[in-house]
Amino acid sequence: MFGKRSASEPAVVKQPAAPRAADASPRIASAIPAMQAPSPKVVEQQQKAKEAAAVWAADTRSEEYYNTKATIFNALIDTIDLAQLAQLEPAAAREEIRDIVNEIISIKAVVMSIAEQEHLLQDICNDVLGYGPLEPLLARDDIADIMVNGASRVFIEVAGKVQLTNIRFRDNAQLMNICQRIVSQVGRRVDESSPICDARLLDGSRVNVIAPPLALDGPTLTIRKFKKDKLKLDDLVRFGSISPDAARVLQVIGRCRCNILISGGTGSGKTTLLNCMTAYIEEDERVITCEDAAELQLQQPHVVRLETRPPNLEGQGQITMRDLIKNCLRMRPERIIVGEVRGPEAFDLLQAMNTGHDGSMGTLHANSPREAMGRLESMITMGGYALPMKTIREMIVGSIDVIIQAERMRDGSRRITKITEVIGTEGDVVITQDLVSYEIQGEDETGRLRGRHVGSGIVRPHFWERARYYNLERELADALDKVNA
Repeated sequence: MFGKRSASEPAVVKQPAAPRAADASPRIASAIPAMQAPSPKVVEQQQKAKEAAAVWAADTRSEEYYNTKATIFNALIDTIDLAQLAQLEPAAAREEIRDIVNEIISIKAVVMSIAEQEHLLQDICNDVLGYGPLEPLLARDDIADIMVNGASRVFIEVAGKVQLTNIRFRDNAQLMNICQRIVSQVGRRVDESSPICDARLLDGSRVNVIAPPLALDGPTLTIRKFKKDKLKLDDLVRFGSISPDAARVLQVIGRCRCNILISGGTGSGKTTLLNCMTAYIEEDERVITCEDAAELQLQQPHVVRLETRPPNLEGQGQITMRDLIKNCLRMRPERIIVGEVRGPEAFDLLQAMNTGHDGSMGTLHANSPREAMGRLESMITMGGYALPMKTIREMIVGSIDVIIQAERMRDGSRRITKITEVIGTEGDVVITQDLVSYEIQGEDETGRLRGRHVGSGIVRPHFWERARYYNLERELADALDKVNA
């Protein structure tokens, strides 16, 4: 398709060094004009591609299919000039690749059904221009996680359950190439000298790559996908993650600028819940987010997004979460949102919460509100602070108002299991009280857990005066009355 071009010659197909007579093609040998805008044919092909992606997971790919694909792909790479291909618009480049692949199929007299040929065309376009075999999985909005364990084993999580797919890569080299393509888009790298990398896709999905020699069975890629439609608290109510009355309690907590810590295990929905809680930030507030890989989706107009940076090849230039939080305190924030607290930055976040940045939020990994406070203590001591434990606990009590516990249940569903407020200390013990808890009542005939959110009977929580300050005490009282009923 795209041959090497001189100053006076049009783009032509790069010919193989010794073409066989059976492989000669007037289409490939002729000049191909560069297209600047998608044609109706492109639109039709894209629609077909979407339909093919919709049934992808149900297809069973044979070994013969993958051998045929490898043969045609190699012939395509021998034919085109990738440097000139990169100069075209993606839609035009995709159309030209499809045309040439059709020519190669005809030349080699490959016998395929229409559906197989459409799948093959889409596969090869994705290999050259996109994320290869990952493309149909990324297009599905019902997938929460994509887990690639080497070239031949790809798992997905759907509806809370992990299942093996029939998707596979040509080899580990192709998988590694796609990993490098993903991380390079956000200015990061992954190779033997730097085999671990956190990155993100352009839509905000979180990406982790660990490559050989650390990963023994080939590159391991994990993608935590986000839904294209940004979820709200009402959506969590509809999914059964929280009851309507308990959701009203969370709304008041968000609107009266309580400092919130969202706790939960891996895959429990912490970041989704954090996104939902930020919906109650006023539009005139200046919000600064600090994340390892930017994935929060705030809707307010005045948001500054900060992201950490790994060291370069010389081991220099690293910017840590602590650096970001310290710097954002000089940027006149009204709220600070930390994507995930993992280490000594917990100390800086607590200081920020306790120095006039009411309504700040963060997430951390813990199995209960009590464990969350224990983890905060551990992370503060990781920073080398020689502080008495009583002082650290007083700092936690003075900073955190509410801990929201999220949990992934054994049936794969996600629930908000506790809304707990931090009251104070008695001696060296931190005193907390649960406002709302989730009680499991059994399971239905399909194995899904049944339960309900119940109040603890508290009608005047510790942050009552804060709610009164924002004229929300009546709404809070009404919500608590209903959840306690």
